[in-house]
Amino acid sequence: MSFVTLLLAAFAPGLFWLWFFYKKDKLEPEPKRLIVMTFLLGMGLGIPATVLELLFTESLFAIILVAPIIEEGLKYSGVRLTVYRSAEFNEPLDGIIYTAALALGFASMENWLYLLAAYLNASDMAQSTETLSPFGVVASVFVVRAFLSVPSHVLYSSMWGSALGRAKFADPAQGNAMIQRGLLLAILCHGLFNFFASHFPEAVVGEVVLMVVMWGIVLRSIRECQKASPHRSL
Repeated sequence: MSFVTLLLAAFAPGLFWLWFFYKKDKLEPEPKRLIVMTFLLGMGLGIPATVLELLFTESLFAIILVAPIIEEGLKYSGVRLTVYRSAEFNEPLDGIIYTAALALGFASMENWLYLLAAYLNASDMAQSTETLSPFGVVASVFVVRAFLSVPSHVLYSSMWGSALGRAKFADPAQGNAMIQRGLLLAILCHGLFNFFASHFPEAVVGEVVLMVVMWGIVLRSIRECQKASPHRSL
C-alpha cells in the first residue's frame, strides 16, 4: 500500500460524511469556501488535542472523561470563535452544518494518525493476532474507523452544534442553557463510545447501539432545524 493510497483512505470517510451532511442544507447551502476552511480548522485542532491528551496517562479515566472534554471543548471553541460570528451563520441548521465540517476535519486528522500507526506497525500487529496479514490489519482499522469512529465525531458534536444553531436565535439565557445541555450530552456520549471502544470487540454491540441512538437524535435535530429555517417561506 502506497503512502498516497493510505492518505486517501484516511480522508475518504470524512469527505463522504461531509458531503452527506452538506446535502441536508437544501434551503440555503453554505458557501463551499467557508465549509472547506472550517474543515481545515478542524484538522488543525486535531494537533493540540493530541498533545493535550498525551499529557495524561492512558488510563480508563482519561479515555472516557478527559479525552471527551478536551476534544469537544476544542471543537466547540473552534466553531464558536470563528464561523459562528459569520453573517453566513443565519439559520439554526447552520449550527449542525458547520459543526459537521469542523468535527469531520478533526476526525479525518485523527483517522490519518491511526491509519499511519497501523501501517507502520502492521507487521508486528499481524504477528500478534496470528489471523490477519499486514494489509488485513490496516484494512480492519480502516473499516472500523470509517463506519464507527469517524462518523461518531460528527454525531457527538452535532448535539451541541444543533443547540448552538438554535441558541443564536433564542433568548441569551435560554440559549446558554441549550448549549450547556448539548455539550454535556456530547461529552457523555463521547465518553461512553470511548468506553465501548476500549473494550472492542467484546463491547461492539454497545458501540453499535449507541451509534444508532445518536443517529436518531441527530437526524431528528436536522429535521427540526430545517422546519425552523427562516428561508422556508422565501
